[in-house]
Parts: sequence; structure tokens; C-alpha cells
Amino acid sequence: MVKSFGDRRALDGVDLEVAEGECLAVLGPNGAGKSTLLRALATLLRPDAGDLAVAGHALPAGARAVRGLVGYLGHDPLVYLDLTARQNLELFADLYGVAHPRERALDLLQRVGLLLRAEEAVRTFSRGMAQRLGLARLLLHGPAVLLLDEPYAGLDAEGEALLDLVLAEGRGTRTVVLVTHDVERAVGLADRALVLRAGRSVLHEPIAGARPADFRRRYRALVA
Repeated sequence: MVKSFGDRRALDGVDLEVAEGECLAVLGPNGAGKSTLLRALATLLRPDAGDLAVAGHALPAGARAVRGLVGYLGHDPLVYLDLTARQNLELFADLYGVAHPRERALDLLQRVGLLLRAEEAVRTFSRGMAQRLGLARLLLHGPAVLLLDEPYAGLDAEGEALLDLVLAEGRGTRTVVLVTHDVERAVGLADRALVLRAGRSVLHEPIAGARPADFRRRYRALVA
């Protein structure tokens, strides 16, 4: 896959395949192309060259189908600040064609610890609360693929525990691509690691069962 912004190649021939039910951790320094890769998988941008498919649907032709199968969570929770928490989830539930949107919204608000704030505008929420609402939005339509861009950033302790639980519950059944700077978390969660540097893959291998200290040393050498 190739993606350029002006004269800069954000992705320069990245080649990968993620198996169904697998968790892939994507690591690398700032500017390595991690978020660009995730946004391409989420259909938020189109590569300049290369073949790209998600859940068996070739992109960009299959973008509509892919959006119904993917849950994307980045640094921004992607919710509307002037709507209430419930209104946000009901809006997205309608967009995804979720049955019984109000009930689904309230169930998820309870799960993320925001049910008592359901009728309050998101503008009044702390960063951690807004991120927990973003986690609820992520799960609304039961996505088969989770695309997570530094999802722990901004989460409070309750939100971190919830995301850990979500990833543990889906292990082996839900496909996850996790962009992170946290080497220890990557080793603890992922089956394989992809390390990017300047838009290129410099490592792509299994890491399940690896010792965090050993992998950290290799990682630092690769991106130094």
C-alpha cells in the first residue's frame, strides 16, 4: 500500500494480512504512518496505489459494506458535543441500522458508566467521559473489526478497564488492529506486531508470549 501527502510518502509499500480473530499491534515513532494505515483500513482515506480489502471487501468499491463491519476509535471520540450522550448513540445507531436504538444506547451507556449522565450534553463531559462515550459508539453495531488508534489516550481508569475487558472478551473472535506507543500493552494484547518507520515496515512477526523487555529492546533498535 502506498499513500502520499504532497512529496511525503506516509506509507511506502506496506504489505500485511490480518487473520480473522487476530490482534495486530502497530507500533512506530511519530510520523511513521501508523494513523494513515488505520484511516485507510477505516475507509477514511484512499491509498494512492496497492490493493486493500477489509473483511473480504475490496476498497474503495466495498467501502459501504466495510463501514458496517468496522468500529473505529481514534484520539477524538467522534461524538457531537451539543447532543446528549443518549442522542449521540441513538443517532449513530440509526445510521448503522441498529434495531431498537434507544434500548441499545441505554444498555451501552450503562456499560460504560454514563447512564446517569445520559441526558447531559457531551460538552459538559470530562475528556475521560467523552472517550468512554466514544467506546460506546465503537461497540454500537457489534463490529467484527476494531480499528483502534491510541485508544487508551485520554481514557480515565474506568475507561481503561472497560477497554481491556472489551478486548479480552473479543479475543480470538474479533479482529483488532491496535495502534499504540505502549510496548508492554502491545505484547500483552497482540498476536503479531507491525513496526513502521518512515512509512515502511521494518518488522512484522508474531509476538504472543514474547517477553516485554526483550521486545522493547528490539523495537528501540529498529526505530532508533
